[in-house]
Amino acid sequence: MTVPVSWYLALAAALFGIGILGVLSRRNAITMFLSIELMLNSVNLTIVAFARSFGDRAGDMTAVLDGNVLVLMVIAVAAAEAAVGLALFIAVYRGRRSIDVNRLNLMRW
Repeated sequence: MTVPVSWYLALAAALFGIGILGVLSRRNAITMFLSIELMLNSVNLTIVAFARSFGDRAGDMTAVLDGNVLVLMVIAVAAAEAAVGLALFIAVYRGRRSIDVNRLNLMRW
């Protein structure tokens, strides 16, 4: 028994919605960062679901492999983003002793 693509898309939409709510409702930078990562993972789930669906219909594995390679590249970019983001959080915390986005006014003189 195979799972329909619509179930994957519903799960991805729910994850993306939770991520948007997390970004819009929280003021902690780390929570916002994790919400953005959740949204990226929902996009990965959508890419894999469509790649699997179109690969099955075409009768070859080219679409599945292309989708999986794309997801691996997105995961690599997300890992680099996590490293840079956490480094920025550490640098801001060392200077300000807080990572609350309401208290950050780095752009002001």
